[in-house]
Amino acid sequence: MNVLPFELALTFYFAAVILGAVELAKGNRTTARLMQILIGIGFLNHTLSIVYRYAVGDHLPITTPHEAASFFAWCTVLLYFVMEIRYKIGLLRVFIMPVVFFLMLASAMMSREMKTATEISAALKSYWLGIHTLFAFMANASFALAFVLGIMYLLQEHYLKSKRLGDLFQRLPDIQTLDYLNYRLITVGFPALVVAMVSGSLWAYSAFGGFWRGDPREILSLVTFLIYAFILHSRLMAGWRGRRAAVLSILGFVFVVLAFAGIKIFQKGYHVF
Repeated sequence: MNVLPFELALTFYFAAVILGAVELAKGNRTTARLMQILIGIGFLNHTLSIVYRYAVGDHLPITTPHEAASFFAWCTVLLYFVMEIRYKIGLLRVFIMPVVFFLMLASAMMSREMKTATEISAALKSYWLGIHTLFAFMANASFALAFVLGIMYLLQEHYLKSKRLGDLFQRLPDIQTLDYLNYRLITVGFPALVVAMVSGSLWAYSAFGGFWRGDPREILSLVTFLIYAFILHSRLMAGWRGRRAAVLSILGFVFVVLAFAGIKIFQKGYHVF
């Protein structure tokens, strides 16, 4: 039970990525509907995997790199469904599923050891764990979707400038919609990031007696905060929209990934649970 739902989720997400490539080349209603079904079945199994680990471990399953990467992917798919229901963004599924699959593949390559509530460190038993991590993953998922919308914007802009208004151009949202939704996602993700950083500092103080410990993820998270703060400031004060906003959202997500993977890269700091 521990392994099967996760493996099924990984398999269905991979199938969705493959079908997404077909849909990108020459899609129709059938491929779109089938891809949604594959994502839905994958998400259901993914949810079962997380619920099982929560039930067995008796704590939120985000205390190992495997669990964290899996939960990041789960949050991203969840937010994708919210965006799809609310805005029905053409081809968003095609662009977001490779990101989800990459996170799941990274998760699959890590140790799947489960820890019970009695086995995790005392610092992870704090009530700040749920607050800090849930807001952090909400921010990460928002930035992941803003990242793919930025890519979609640049692709659509390329078609406009080259005047090659083919089938893919017709199926992508217009650049005004992409720019607006990119901004909306960042306005959701940035406050969530702020709450995650503040609650993380309070958690660190309660657990270790200090608000800042120079942990690699703390440093990279601060850089990420500054990038997205610059994006919002530039848009609101300097009127930076369109291509500049798209490029910055892509750059920002690069640092999100670096911050998220920092514990594996540097192998030090108290984020290495």
